[in-house]
Amino acid sequence: MRPRLGMDIKQVAGISMDMRISRRRFHQLVIANTALALMWRFPEKVMADPIAAGASPQLDANLHGELVEIALTINKKNHKLSVDSRTTLLDLLRERLSLTGSKKGCDQGQCGACTVLVNGRRVYSCLTFAVMHDGDQITTIEGLAADNLHPMQAAFIEHDGFQCGYCTSGQIMSAVGLLGESCGLSDADVRECMSGNLCRCGAYANIIAAIQDVRNGVK
Repeated sequence: MRPRLGMDIKQVAGISMDMRISRRRFHQLVIANTALALMWRFPEKVMADPIAAGASPQLDANLHGELVEIALTINKKNHKLSVDSRTTLLDLLRERLSLTGSKKGCDQGQCGACTVLVNGRRVYSCLTFAVMHDGDQITTIEGLAADNLHPMQAAFIEHDGFQCGYCTSGQIMSAVGLLGESCGLSDADVRECMSGNLCRCGAYANIIAAIQDVRNGVK
Protein backbone atom coordinates (compact mmCIF):
# COMPACT_ATOMS: atom_id res chain seq x y z
CA MET A 1 0.00 0.00 0.00
CA ARG A 2 1.49 3.34 -1.09
CA PRO A 3 0.88 6.76 0.59
CA ARG A 4 -1.90 8.67 -1.14
CA LEU A 5 -2.58 12.39 -1.42
CA GLY A 6 -4.52 13.57 1.63
CA MET A 7 -3.22 10.92 4.07
CA ASP A 8 -1.98 12.36 7.37
CA ILE A 9 1.47 11.77 8.82
CA LYS A 10 0.25 9.07 11.27
CA GLN A 11 -1.19 7.05 8.43
CA VAL A 12 2.06 7.34 6.45
CA ALA A 13 4.12 6.39 9.51
CA GLY A 14 1.87 3.40 10.07
CA ILE A 15 2.43 2.19 6.52
CA SER A 16 6.20 2.64 6.90
CA MET A 17 6.21 0.66 10.16
CA ASP A 18 4.25 -2.14 8.51
CA MET A 19 6.83 -2.28 5.71
CA ARG A 20 9.70 -2.54 8.23
CA ILE A 21 7.99 -5.35 10.09
CA SER A 22 7.39 -7.19 6.84
CA ARG A 23 11.06 -6.93 5.86
CA ARG A 24 12.18 -8.11 9.29
CA ARG A 25 9.79 -11.02 9.16
CA PHE A 26 10.99 -11.88 5.66
CA HIS A 27 14.63 -11.93 6.79
CA GLN A 28 13.74 -14.11 9.77
CA LEU A 29 12.00 -16.60 7.50
CA VAL A 30 14.97 -16.68 5.10
CA ILE A 31 17.42 -17.36 7.93
CA ALA A 32 15.19 -20.01 9.47
CA ASN A 33 14.68 -21.77 6.15
CA THR A 34 18.40 -21.68 5.41
CA ALA A 35 19.18 -23.22 8.80
CA LEU A 36 16.60 -25.94 8.24
CA ALA A 37 18.01 -26.67 4.80
CA LEU A 38 21.50 -27.04 6.23
CA MET A 39 20.23 -29.29 9.01
CA TRP A 40 18.53 -31.48 6.42
CA ARG A 41 21.57 -31.48 4.11
CA PHE A 42 24.22 -32.13 6.80
CA PRO A 43 22.40 -33.56 9.82
CA GLU A 44 25.21 -35.82 11.01
CA LYS A 45 27.87 -33.11 10.84
CA VAL A 46 25.76 -30.48 12.63
CA MET A 47 24.68 -32.80 15.41
CA ALA A 48 28.14 -34.34 15.86
CA ASP A 49 29.96 -31.01 16.02
CA PRO A 50 29.48 -29.29 19.43
CA ILE A 51 30.39 -25.87 18.03
CA ALA A 52 28.04 -26.20 15.03
CA ALA A 53 25.29 -27.34 17.40
CA GLY A 54 25.69 -24.18 19.48
CA ALA A 55 27.94 -25.38 22.32
CA SER A 56 30.72 -23.14 23.61
CA PRO A 57 34.12 -24.21 22.21
CA GLN A 58 36.39 -25.66 24.88
CA LEU A 59 40.13 -25.15 25.02
CA ASP A 60 40.65 -28.86 24.59
CA ALA A 61 42.82 -30.22 21.80
CA ASN A 62 40.74 -33.41 21.77
CA LEU A 63 37.65 -31.48 20.65
CA HIS A 64 38.62 -31.85 17.01
CA GLY A 65 42.27 -32.89 16.80
CA GLU A 66 44.24 -35.80 18.12
CA LEU A 67 47.04 -35.32 20.64
CA VAL A 68 50.29 -36.82 19.44
CA GLU A 69 53.53 -37.32 21.35
CA ILE A 70 56.59 -36.16 19.40
CA ALA A 71 60.29 -35.64 20.07
CA LEU A 72 62.13 -32.83 18.34
CA THR A 73 65.64 -31.45 18.53
CA ILE A 74 65.34 -27.69 18.19
CA ASN A 75 68.48 -25.58 18.22
CA LYS A 76 70.37 -28.59 19.65
CA LYS A 77 67.94 -28.96 22.57
CA ASN A 78 65.70 -32.02 22.91
CA HIS A 79 61.98 -31.48 23.35
CA LYS A 80 59.27 -34.05 24.08
CA LEU A 81 55.88 -32.56 23.42
CA SER A 82 52.24 -33.52 23.21
CA VAL A 83 50.74 -31.56 20.32
CA ASP A 84 47.48 -31.32 18.46
CA SER A 85 47.86 -33.13 15.16
CA ARG A 86 46.78 -29.93 13.35
CA THR A 87 49.45 -27.70 14.91
CA THR A 88 51.85 -26.23 12.37
CA LEU A 89 55.55 -26.22 13.07
CA LEU A 90 55.45 -22.41 13.08
CA ASP A 91 52.75 -22.28 15.76
CA LEU A 92 54.60 -24.84 17.85
CA LEU A 93 57.78 -22.78 17.72
CA ARG A 94 56.08 -19.47 18.44
CA GLU A 95 53.23 -20.38 20.79
CA ARG A 96 54.59 -23.38 22.70
CA LEU A 97 58.34 -22.72 22.77
CA SER A 98 58.41 -18.89 22.55
CA LEU A 99 60.82 -18.99 19.59
CA THR A 100 59.30 -15.95 17.95
CA GLY A 101 62.18 -15.22 15.57
CA SER A 102 60.32 -17.20 12.91
CA LYS A 103 57.68 -14.73 11.76
CA LYS A 104 54.09 -15.36 10.76
CA GLY A 105 53.63 -13.27 7.67
CA CYS A 106 51.19 -14.59 5.08
CA ASP A 107 50.65 -17.98 6.79
CA GLN A 108 50.26 -19.39 3.27
CA GLY A 109 53.84 -20.21 2.25
CA GLN A 110 54.20 -17.18 0.00
CA CYS A 111 56.40 -14.71 1.89
CA GLY A 112 59.09 -16.94 3.45
CA ALA A 113 59.20 -15.05 6.77
CA CYS A 114 58.70 -18.35 8.63
CA THR A 115 61.62 -20.21 7.00
CA VAL A 116 63.53 -22.61 9.27
CA LEU A 117 65.99 -25.42 8.62
CA VAL A 118 64.79 -29.00 9.03
CA ASN A 119 67.69 -31.46 8.85
CA GLY A 120 69.65 -28.73 7.10
CA ARG A 121 67.05 -27.98 4.45
CA ARG A 122 64.98 -24.82 4.35
CA VAL A 123 61.28 -25.27 5.01
CA TYR A 124 58.25 -22.99 5.31
CA SER A 125 57.25 -23.77 8.88
CA CYS A 126 53.71 -22.41 8.35
CA LEU A 127 52.97 -25.10 5.76
CA THR A 128 54.14 -28.18 7.63
CA PHE A 129 52.62 -29.91 10.64
CA ALA A 130 54.74 -30.37 13.74
CA VAL A 131 53.83 -34.08 13.95
CA MET A 132 55.51 -34.64 10.58
CA HIS A 133 58.90 -33.84 12.10
CA ASP A 134 59.11 -36.34 14.92
CA GLY A 135 62.82 -37.02 15.43
CA ASP A 136 63.98 -34.21 13.12
CA GLN A 137 66.69 -31.64 13.73
CA ILE A 138 65.29 -28.12 13.50
CA THR A 139 67.22 -24.86 13.48
CA THR A 140 65.61 -21.45 13.89
CA ILE A 141 67.20 -18.02 13.80
CA GLU A 142 67.64 -18.20 17.59
CA GLY A 143 69.92 -21.23 17.24
CA LEU A 144 71.99 -20.04 14.30
CA ALA A 145 74.67 -18.23 16.27
CA ALA A 146 76.78 -19.76 19.02
CA ASP A 147 79.45 -17.60 20.66
CA ASN A 148 79.68 -15.43 17.54
CA LEU A 149 77.29 -14.42 14.83
CA HIS A 150 76.87 -16.81 11.94
CA PRO A 151 78.77 -15.47 8.88
CA MET A 152 75.45 -14.90 7.12
CA GLN A 153 74.16 -12.80 10.00
CA ALA A 154 77.36 -10.76 10.01
CA ALA A 155 77.15 -10.28 6.23
CA PHE A 156 73.54 -9.04 6.46
CA ILE A 157 74.66 -6.46 9.00
CA GLU A 158 77.69 -5.48 6.91
CA HIS A 159 75.60 -4.99 3.76
CA ASP A 160 72.55 -3.53 5.50
CA GLY A 161 70.44 -6.39 4.15
CA PHE A 162 67.33 -5.35 6.06
CA GLN A 163 65.17 -2.34 6.77
CA CYS A 164 62.05 -3.05 8.83
CA GLY A 165 63.56 -6.44 9.75
CA TYR A 166 60.34 -8.46 9.66
CA CYS A 167 61.48 -10.76 6.85
CA THR A 168 65.13 -10.81 7.93
CA SER A 169 65.12 -13.99 10.01
CA GLY A 170 63.45 -15.90 7.19
CA GLN A 171 65.84 -14.37 4.64
CA ILE A 172 68.88 -15.37 6.69
CA MET A 173 67.63 -18.91 7.33
CA SER A 174 66.84 -19.35 3.65
CA ALA A 175 70.27 -17.99 2.69
CA VAL A 176 72.00 -20.41 5.08
CA GLY A 177 70.01 -23.27 3.56
CA LEU A 178 71.02 -22.09 0.09
CA LEU A 179 74.69 -22.58 0.99
CA GLY A 180 74.16 -26.33 1.00
CA GLU A 181 72.27 -26.41 -2.31
CA SER A 182 73.25 -26.38 -5.96
CA CYS A 183 72.82 -22.75 -6.92
CA GLY A 184 74.55 -20.99 -9.77
CA LEU A 185 77.33 -18.51 -9.20
CA SER A 186 75.75 -15.36 -10.60
CA ASP A 187 73.61 -12.79 -8.81
CA ALA A 188 70.73 -13.81 -11.06
CA ASP A 189 71.10 -17.40 -9.87
CA VAL A 190 70.99 -16.30 -6.24
CA ARG A 191 67.98 -14.13 -6.98
CA GLU A 192 66.19 -17.17 -8.38
CA CYS A 193 67.21 -19.40 -5.47
CA MET A 194 65.93 -16.80 -2.98
CA SER A 195 62.72 -16.04 -4.87
CA GLY A 196 60.62 -17.73 -2.19
CA ASN A 197 61.51 -15.02 0.33
CA LEU A 198 59.90 -11.64 -0.12
CA CYS A 199 61.09 -8.26 1.20
CA ARG A 200 58.52 -5.50 1.12
CA CYS A 201 61.22 -2.92 1.86
CA GLY A 202 63.06 -3.89 -1.33
CA ALA A 203 66.48 -4.68 0.17
CA TYR A 204 67.11 -7.39 -2.43
CA ALA A 205 70.36 -5.97 -3.82
CA ASN A 206 71.92 -5.83 -0.35
CA ILE A 207 70.63 -9.30 0.52
CA ILE A 208 72.20 -10.78 -2.61
CA ALA A 209 75.48 -8.98 -1.91
CA ALA A 210 75.54 -10.43 1.62
CA ILE A 211 74.88 -13.96 0.35
CA GLN A 212 77.52 -13.69 -2.34
CA ASP A 213 80.12 -12.52 0.16
CA VAL A 214 79.50 -15.57 2.34
CA ARG A 215 79.54 -17.91 -0.66
CA ASN A 216 82.85 -16.42 -1.82
CA GLY A 217 84.40 -16.53 1.63
CA VAL A 218 84.68 -12.75 1.91
CA LYS A 219 85.25 -11.58 5.51
